[in-house]
Amino acid sequence: MIKQSPHCLPFYSDGERMTFQKILFRLTCMLPLGLSACGYWDAHEAHKAQYEMIGMTSYDLQACAGAPNSTKSLNDSTAIWEYDISRSIAPLPSSGLLPVSSAISAYQSIFGGAGSSCRMLVRMDHDRVAEIHYAGDDDEYIGEDGICSMLTRGCARQPEGTMRDAPGVWPMGPISAFHSMPTEEQRPEATYSNKSSKFVPNYDHKPNEPLIQPAPKDGSIPKVRRNNGLFSIQQGNNGLPIFNTQPN
Repeated sequence: MIKQSPHCLPFYSDGERMTFQKILFRLTCMLPLGLSACGYWDAHEAHKAQYEMIGMTSYDLQACAGAPNSTKSLNDSTAIWEYDISRSIAPLPSSGLLPVSSAISAYQSIFGGAGSSCRMLVRMDHDRVAEIHYAGDDDEYIGEDGICSMLTRGCARQPEGTMRDAPGVWPMGPISAFHSMPTEEQRPEATYSNKSSKFVPNYDHKPNEPLIQPAPKDGSIPKVRRNNGLFSIQQGNNGLPIFNTQPN
């Protein structure tokens, strides 16, 4: 009898029965490989970078991610840096017996995936990363924004000194492959222009009144109700998300 291999894919003799425990063991060992092939880990790393890269200097950002494709100055202290990347996807082979291409196309039409490009938008405030957003056809088969990990990979594999560590250890902790971390609160000067600071939205306006109205004389700005006012998600000082059940 051939002895069982200590690796994840053991071999058995013809006379040995494949028990449920052995089948489960094989599937468990193959799970990380399957998730990796489907983009789960890429999505997790992309969202992890949205936390770890906050606060890093512009010099460190360029050292690990390169120079941006384009920049737009919003004012003397705030700018938007844009990074773009794309990849080519080879067509999948298909045959009459194994219609792989047709099955993948059906999956994509329902769940999405097989993204080919990502645009990373970085808000720079006084030459430091204030927030990171992803856009484009950037999802893989499992998770969101997996393609964007290609842009942050240099910073993730060799972190710079002004980056911070993400809290928690997978699968615990706030970092998820299926959604981004909540954004940090931004300075008013990095959020409002001279015009937008003088006009604010009034979400409780009457039907015959405009949504955008002059700002109150006391300088207050109406708070935005997110998720229909049912709950909101904020990021605490320790990086863990805070769920509020009351409207903002």
